Amino acid sequence: MRLLYDTKYPKGMEANWKVFAVGSALFAALTAIFGKIGVASMSSDLATFLRTLVIVLVSAFVVSVRGEWQRPGEISALGATFLALSGVATGLSWLCYYRALQLAPASRVAPVDKLSVVFVVILATLFLHERLDLKVVLGAVLITAGAVVMAI
Repeated sequence: MRLLYDTKYPKGMEANWKVFAVGSALFAALTAIFGKIGVASMSSDLATFLRTLVIVLVSAFVVSVRGEWQRPGEISALGATFLALSGVATGLSWLCYYRALQLAPASRVAPVDKLSVVFVVILATLFLHERLDLKVVLGAVLITAGAVVMAI
């Protein structure tokens, strides 16, 4: 499985992952707040569909601005297959997330959603053969404890 992905990054990109990870967390927080307001006036499934359309447009804009379009023949079939599976998982995740937001406060839904971090640690260990260290295990335990406390 190790050969399926490349962990080499362009020079200087190693430090930038933290900036993007914090950006992801900030935008995920805004997603919860904006989503909670949005699903109050429509079905959670329709809300997910509208959100997806916006994501497609924003992504197409960014790819265009950065000049990153590729011809279909240049795209790895294996990579495309796993991205398609990732897309299915994302869609199902969003459908569940928006339904949960309709049924419960965002301040309780979001922490439970962050159990995805724990699932990533487990799955990355099993399938990507990433090594666990004490910091990762302790962090996963604390995230789990925090999600349980906030969900009760």
